[in-house]
Amino acid sequence: MAGKQAAKLPRKTYEKELLRLQTELVKLQEWVRTEGARLVVVFEGRDAAGKGGTIQRVTEHLNPRVARIAALPKPTERQRTQWYFQRYVEQLPAGGEIVLFDRSWYNRTGVEHVMGFCTQEEYRLFLRQCPIFERMLVEDGILLRKYWFSVSDAEQQDRFRRRLEDPLRRWKLSPMDLESITHWEAYSRAKDEMMVHTDISEAPWYVVESDDKRRARLNMIAHLLDSVPYHDVPPPVLELPQRPPSTGYERPPRDLQTYVPDHAAGL
Repeated sequence: MAGKQAAKLPRKTYEKELLRLQTELVKLQEWVRTEGARLVVVFEGRDAAGKGGTIQRVTEHLNPRVARIAALPKPTERQRTQWYFQRYVEQLPAGGEIVLFDRSWYNRTGVEHVMGFCTQEEYRLFLRQCPIFERMLVEDGILLRKYWFSVSDAEQQDRFRRRLEDPLRRWKLSPMDLESITHWEAYSRAKDEMMVHTDISEAPWYVVESDDKRRARLNMIAHLLDSVPYHDVPPPVLELPQRPPSTGYERPPRDLQTYVPDHAAGL
């Protein structure tokens, strides 16, 4: 509910609908594979806006040979000399594949621009080239979907605090993430300018309100499914064969192999 503080979605309601949507994602995957379609989904937004958790729910039941995540590290020195979009082009799907970009070429309009990791000339060149680049992708038949996860400053601060205190999620928090707190308005201005230049009819931006992670995940997945003209592909008819009779094989003695200790026995 954009512009309103909606109540937190109950877990039971969330889990029931998530399972239904994930079942539809499996159908979407089979349609992509059978039709040879190419689907690209871009996930962008503030640090701790919920992109990673949503990607996990999207891919949870999908075949990693069909659907893969592209989360690129910092460019190498060699890549810095290439055309900016080049290393992202290498990640684009072939027929029958889905690629989900956990951050994408839009790094240039976000952290690189705000933190001074690119020049003003490089930034302006990106704003000119990006719409052309994305139109080329769409004209070539790629299904391109772009989602911006929007989180309030108070909710982001709270999530950072929880990550800092949780040893299982501490790795998600980097010094660069904390820098974003002190550059909140700069990131806001950068996002607004990015939208002006790259929210094009061929590849529009879709904003996901993500203060409530459960709502954000369901809303994003439901929108993705509604935006792709997939249909149910009947699975091949499979029959479990009868196990053939034994021909005398005997398993080697257990003491000839090294087994993992039974840690669970001591619980």
